[in-house]
Amino acid sequence: MTRAFTKSPWPSSYIQAASQCLPRVYSTQSYSTSAPTGASQAEVQSAKNYCSGLLQKFDSPSHTLLAFIPPSAQSAYLALRAFNIETSRIADTVSTPTVGAMRLQFWRDNLNRAFSGTPSKEPVSILLSHALADLDARMGGTAKMSKSWLMRIISEREKYLNNAPYPTLESLEKYGENTYSTLLYLTLQALPMGSVTADHIVSHIGKAVGITAVLRGLPLVAFPPPPNHHSNSSSLGGTLDAQRRSQGSVTLPLDVMARTGVRDEDVLRKGAEAEGLRDAVFEVATRASDHLITARQMLKNVYAGEAVDHAFEYEGEEGHDYREQTTKGSAKAAQQKEEVDRAFGVFMPAVATGLWLDKLQKLDFDVFREELRRRDWKLPWKAYFAHRRRMF
Repeated sequence: MTRAFTKSPWPSSYIQAASQCLPRVYSTQSYSTSAPTGASQAEVQSAKNYCSGLLQKFDSPSHTLLAFIPPSAQSAYLALRAFNIETSRIADTVSTPTVGAMRLQFWRDNLNRAFSGTPSKEPVSILLSHALADLDARMGGTAKMSKSWLMRIISEREKYLNNAPYPTLESLEKYGENTYSTLLYLTLQALPMGSVTADHIVSHIGKAVGITAVLRGLPLVAFPPPPNHHSNSSSLGGTLDAQRRSQGSVTLPLDVMARTGVRDEDVLRKGAEAEGLRDAVFEVATRASDHLITARQMLKNVYAGEAVDHAFEYEGEEGHDYREQTTKGSAKAAQQKEEVDRAFGVFMPAVATGLWLDKLQKLDFDVFREELRRRDWKLPWKAYFAHRRRMF
């Protein structure tokens, strides 16, 4: 029997746009032509082309959604998304966690150089440094992007270099917060914007995106491609990790697997026919759907001039200090609408994630179905109408 999420993933409020203006979709070419210290304009353009190509190959939804990012922030968006691809692929492309840790250290060094204005001759580092210099020039030094947030992404990736399962569903949510939500915080900073409302919304969106990314990757992690036999790094790291990689892993949360009776050896042997697997995928996907529904409800409240119904749990932490935002009453409601309007392009990953979850539901939560790994032809026009209506 086909199951459905306990909450409707597309509430009726989807078609009710509270904003009356019709925002335009931004062009993909940035207006900025200045190059940062240490990189020529030709190097910056080459870096943009490289990052754009990386998105087209490994993250086509993000490449499609670039059109909704304001031109002044598109270089930062490309650099951040390319950085995410480069760091997220490390666990799947190295023979041992030791080699993976070395590659992550390479990215830490790259970030330090990019933030110092002397990027290494690496495309992502060059474009990130350019975006940082451009932001500093546009805002006169009053707006910054957080290096510690980028380091947080690396540290979170490092925890799961051996593709071990997440201990709990809450730890999977934390992974989404420390990776995909953090990417969205950084993109907001590139606009620039420091808003508790916008940060709160992208926190939920990022968690949904992160949880969904793990589900999307489950078949590939469980049944990895043949190892590179020309690699000379096999002696680095433990044999247990090497064996785990050659045999594949099941990255579903352990508490969910226990509740649904899923055994990783059954998944590795039977694939989609493993007992309880669809129940486990359903539970995890429902949590992602709940975060999208929460974000939609928050948008609805903001456009209706109502208060958000729950506090932002990370307010007061590093990068989430909003003490200067003291506006109250009707002025605060108007300010929230204006902030959400400006930030809406950053919310667009919710559209791609919602489409994928809808497709997963239609396939009765069979995460191994080939259709789930194809590009969704509906994304461009769904994204356009979501952006126009200011509701995803």
